[in-house]
Amino acid sequence: MDDDIITLTVVDREGENHELEAPTDMAMNLMEVCRSYELPVEGTCGGMALCASCHCYVLTDHELSEPSEDEEDMLDQAFFVEDNSRLSCQIRISKELDGIKVKLAPVGD
Repeated sequence: MDDDIITLTVVDREGENHELEAPTDMAMNLMEVCRSYELPVEGTCGGMALCASCHCYVLTDHELSEPSEDEEDMLDQAFFVEDNSRLSCQIRISKELDGIKVKLAPVGD
């Protein structure tokens, strides 16, 4: 196994699990990984925490950095927010995330 690759699981909005591999040495975030696999993550703002179109739920107990004030502000305006809600653009891919499982949040109207 390549030391610079982690495996993660993304549950799409239909409940289907997608096991993805992601490089830890390319400064990618979770939104970019999902988009590279053509999963339905919009990322309208390009990963600047200015929209909530990459909203997801973290389903595992991985230690994540605390949400920034910008991320918390966007989640305050998002639909279907839960205690485990995060913006996937704010989750940096690192070795510590190996095995993480997230679910894409429903899209609000």
